[in-house]
Amino acid sequence: MTTEAITRSTKWLGQAGLRPTRQRVALAALLIGDGQNRHVTAESLFDSAKQQGESVSLATVYNTLRAFCDAGLMQEVTVDGSKSYFDTNTHDHPHFFWEDEGRLTDAPADQLEITRLPDAPDGAEISAVDVVIRLRRT
Repeated sequence: MTTEAITRSTKWLGQAGLRPTRQRVALAALLIGDGQNRHVTAESLFDSAKQQGESVSLATVYNTLRAFCDAGLMQEVTVDGSKSYFDTNTHDHPHFFWEDEGRLTDAPADQLEITRLPDAPDGAEISAVDVVIRLRRT
């Protein structure tokens, strides 16, 4: 882990009011240490942490990702109702889900047009619209 990655990660956590524990900083560095956005699963982040020699349990990775989401640092994107991906880009944007690879990537937001949504039922309001476009290689 580079000094720059640690500094960036510590600042990222601090902006959200999260205490920069060793494990949080290590996981944050894997997520945003190079300044790029990431789409990860808990399992893929756990594997990356292990490859970097970090001592962290899968449960800790799940709990940390949940804390990052709750703090507004990441967003959770659910695919198939059971598989969750975590995205460091928290701005509203669509995603491509590559079915053959089980991979989530950003889709170009400027090409998406949603002209109308159905009215929410009485007593409810629309809180978000998630767009996941499924792709299959031909």
